[in-house]
Amino acid sequence: MTLTSNPTAHTQTAIADAEVLAMAAAVGAVALEHDAAHDRDATFVTEAYDAMHDSGYLALAVPAELGGRGASLRQMTLAQEELGCWSGAAALSSTMHHYLTFVQCWRYRRGASDAAAVLGRIAHDRLVMATSGGSDWVCPSTVATEVDGGYLFNGRKGFCSQAPVATVLSTSAVLGETGPGAEVLHAGVPLAGPGVRLVETWDTLGMRGTASHDLVFEDVFVPADKVLGRRQYGRLEGPLLAAVVHFAPLAGAAYLGVARGAYDEARRVVGRQAVSKPGVLRQVGEMTARLRAARWALLGALAETGEDLALDQPTLETLMLAKREAVTAARVVADLALEVAGGPAFYRTSRLERAYRDVRGGPFHPLTPEATLDELGRTALGSLGVR
Repeated sequence: MTLTSNPTAHTQTAIADAEVLAMAAAVGAVALEHDAAHDRDATFVTEAYDAMHDSGYLALAVPAELGGRGASLRQMTLAQEELGCWSGAAALSSTMHHYLTFVQCWRYRRGASDAAAVLGRIAHDRLVMATSGGSDWVCPSTVATEVDGGYLFNGRKGFCSQAPVATVLSTSAVLGETGPGAEVLHAGVPLAGPGVRLVETWDTLGMRGTASHDLVFEDVFVPADKVLGRRQYGRLEGPLLAAVVHFAPLAGAAYLGVARGAYDEARRVVGRQAVSKPGVLRQVGEMTARLRAARWALLGALAETGEDLALDQPTLETLMLAKREAVTAARVVADLALEVAGGPAFYRTSRLERAYRDVRGGPFHPLTPEATLDELGRTALGSLGVR
């Protein structure tokens, strides 16, 4: 499929769509060479990250005045879809870094005193940001204990994509007793510091090259001035809300890219025989339709919310609904691609087999597709006075 964009939107960006997409494709070509081996061995997509550093791909979203290229959220959504066509693991891993970069850009525009320094380190010092959001979510189990000058974090974090190469983990901990009414602290924790230990747990169905291992905190000291925000335990608000609204379109795009790669591979495998196989034309048509509609959902959601995202319920629902459309469409497309390609796709050597497994990760990211529908339903009934 040919990527399209809205030529009237975001005309002030510092880099053209074509250049962003070309960079994503170049990184993807490197990643693809090693993707099967990393999937087989559950090892990290190191070569892809080397290419990202060399080309500046990981700093694309950093404002130009701080050393980046000023790519927009819309542009990076298109780029992550392109990268996902080549390597789902490279796309999903880097999504964790990119969305945190956009959170820092959001903070920078609002005058956060530390944001410029973080963004500058991404551009000039190869800083890679990881997250524990998949395991923390609204009710983290990690505990923060107040001490002189800061806090000690103790606990275990799962689903920490890019853990082997990350510099800083964006994470959270409960201050004192865990439970309703407690306060949650959000902070960036340097992974090279004392008390941080990586435990290699990532042996999974799909997205095996993300190396999303566990990280254990044992009396990790976090200075008070490194706490980036606070929120109530169990509440999706503040720093966590800022994170998830930036995460949603990029994650959706990564999975949509995997599906688009499967679609292209299925068409290549079936070739001219498609017209003589019963039902294949319709299956290819359905794949085409679902991919286009899911891309419209992502780009339409971003057009509706704008680039400078508001931290409110309408923004959350709009972007989560777009992510839901992308990850559910990705799963359907990958399934259809296997059916269209037939027997050859059943071999572990097939890119389609890997794509089939990789897209299974999409529905696990919060908000899940079902939780998104619950959220929409609660708002719809709430407007009628129903609780």
